Amino acid sequence: MRKLSVAAAVALMLSCLGTVSHAQTPAPQEPVTTSHKLNLTLEQRHVIKEIIKDMKTDSARAEFVPAVGDPIPATVKLQPMPADIAQKVPQVKSHTFFITDEQIVIVDPKDNKVADVIKLAGD
Repeated sequence: MRKLSVAAAVALMLSCLGTVSHAQTPAPQEPVTTSHKLNLTLEQRHVIKEIIKDMKTDSARAEFVPAVGDPIPATVKLQPMPADIAQKVPQVKSHTFFITDEQIVIVDPKDNKVADVIKLAGD
């Protein structure tokens, strides 16, 4: 009877070891992608749009349709974020921007990629 108990205990331990070693196998890792999106609220987007619309700023002729994460061509002239916006929306303080006929394009200066796009028509 004692041999049977020992054998059952060994079998139980071996089955647990199989699960533990299986559980320690690292899961395949998905590629890490960094999001350039700022996740601005509707109110923050409105503040940015209203302040920039009131500025006398030339529209850039964009040869491309900017989307979040896209690199900005060297031919596009970027402008610093106005102090009023930086004060009201601090997460864009260090960003730059340019305007097309239809939108405000906010650019992350660290990698010169589009961080957000705000349409000028409507809200």
